[in-house]
Amino acid sequence: MTIKPRERTDWRAVWQLIKPYWSSEEKWKARGLLAAVVALALGMVYLDVQFNAWNRDFYNALENKDFPEFREQLWRFSYLAFIYIAVAIYRVYLMQALEIRWRGWMTRQYLDEWLANQAFYRIEQTRSADNPDQRIAEDLQFLTNGSLTLSLGLLSSVVSLASFVGILWSVSGPLSFMLSGQQVTIPGYMVWFAIAYAGIGSLMVLWIGRPLVFQNFNQQRFEADFRFGLIRIREHAEAVALYRGEQQEKTQLGNRFQQIWQNWWTIMRTTKRLNVASNFYAQFAVIFPFLVGAPRYFSGAITLGGLMQISSAFGHVQEALSWFINAFSQLASWKASVNRLAGFHAAVIAARDQESGIPVTRNNVGAILLDDVRLNLPNGVPLTAALTTDIRESQRILVSGPSGCGKSTLFRAIAGIWPYGSGSIEVPNEARLLFLPQRGYLPIGTLRAAISYPAPETAYKELAVQHYLQLCKLPHLADKLDEPDNWSQRLSPGEQQRLAFVRALLAKPQYLFLDEATSALDPDTEERMYALLLQELPQASIISIAHRPAVAKYHQIHWQFVHAGRSAEQLADATQQQNYTIQPSRLVVQ
Repeated sequence: MTIKPRERTDWRAVWQLIKPYWSSEEKWKARGLLAAVVALALGMVYLDVQFNAWNRDFYNALENKDFPEFREQLWRFSYLAFIYIAVAIYRVYLMQALEIRWRGWMTRQYLDEWLANQAFYRIEQTRSADNPDQRIAEDLQFLTNGSLTLSLGLLSSVVSLASFVGILWSVSGPLSFMLSGQQVTIPGYMVWFAIAYAGIGSLMVLWIGRPLVFQNFNQQRFEADFRFGLIRIREHAEAVALYRGEQQEKTQLGNRFQQIWQNWWTIMRTTKRLNVASNFYAQFAVIFPFLVGAPRYFSGAITLGGLMQISSAFGHVQEALSWFINAFSQLASWKASVNRLAGFHAAVIAARDQESGIPVTRNNVGAILLDDVRLNLPNGVPLTAALTTDIRESQRILVSGPSGCGKSTLFRAIAGIWPYGSGSIEVPNEARLLFLPQRGYLPIGTLRAAISYPAPETAYKELAVQHYLQLCKLPHLADKLDEPDNWSQRLSPGEQQRLAFVRALLAKPQYLFLDEATSALDPDTEERMYALLLQELPQASIISIAHRPAVAKYHQIHWQFVHAGRSAEQLADATQQQNYTIQPSRLVVQ
């Protein structure tokens, strides 16, 4: 599916992206840096005016063979050049400092919004925005760098135009010619020539380069998709190797890179046409002022210095008027990034602020209460019928049922991350809930940090960690606690699941939810893990989704999802309306 950017940029949305930093807690530092950068940019324009006057005096000295004046102008150029270099260096330095501060602040804000209220999870569920990593990492950089570079470039161009248009008007003088027997005089004719020249060039560049916005938008998306495919292979290297899926992965990556290849050639062709127009425009601008100024020079109306001053002033006026032409490629990339960021920001805010249809609140009852809970799919299709039940202290509940009936979704709703549905869920005040999914998450870092996650690395004592590693049959990891690694790639699925049990035993939750958390373990190890839970967490409520019959003996209550008269094919079809009932019943322990 091809995603197209907006045809027109919503400048209110752009302002909403840019504005927050300049009114944030860092606003005075930001404004101070911006004022310094603007002052240096204006200083460079002032120095350009001085160089323009120097052109006149220097070439007049050459024409008059005035050596003392020539020598004085060389000294004048030297100190002007020294000042110009210092101003240019610190303008770039301070602008880079402002850029990284702005980008750092925006990155923190976007991470806060993206991670708030499980917005990142809901975006993945609804697919409302693609490649959030690329948008936060790259598009924010394009936004800050492009906004500063383009706005300061535009400011410099406006000030240059205001500074040099008067000089060009005065030094170029009037142009008189006969038209239909009438004498026509154009005052400051070089100014009008510069405006006409830049206007024609700008229209031509806009007409040729307009497709670049759409092409750059797609290029960023294709690059992100290709990079994501490479990351997926690295994350699932063992599975790909065992399946011998190298050729399939190569084909998929080749197809993704082919999109990059084709779009890049499209960009190349557009850029080539754009460069033909802009380079012709830039090169002809070098001789254009001499062509239109030569009649007055050869008539003796102006000196050589005057002609050179006209050329310099025309160049500055023409360059100021040509800001759009010179900045068009960067403007196209910036606009594509802004469109992507605006869409991503809207998706994040919508996901963050989305009100859950299944609110999770706190109570003083001492039990988890589910009242008339109905689960839906993200597209609104009903997944379960109404469920009203409770989970009390020290209960052991086994949840079973056919695949796709809503078992894991019920856990997500209790965790507060599944907003699709209706009803209400209450959990006890101060109760600690822990969820162990089938495939756990191990952050990149030390093994100690992976075990403690999401608590700090130093949350648990060394002896406790070592003790539970032994009990969970992971003694070989005891001397690797401070080794940094990508543990999700280094450990087998069974080791990862046992490590999740170490995490649970250290955290000591009051309610422990296991979603097929022992599926990668052999039956003996699975039974050992459950026996260990009952031994170490005797007061905890344990709620398990499991399919092996042997697990049943560690539970007292059986919740079974039963579908209401539908076939397996219909159950698997997310487009069909699905109804399930859950029937809690007591399981006799032998």
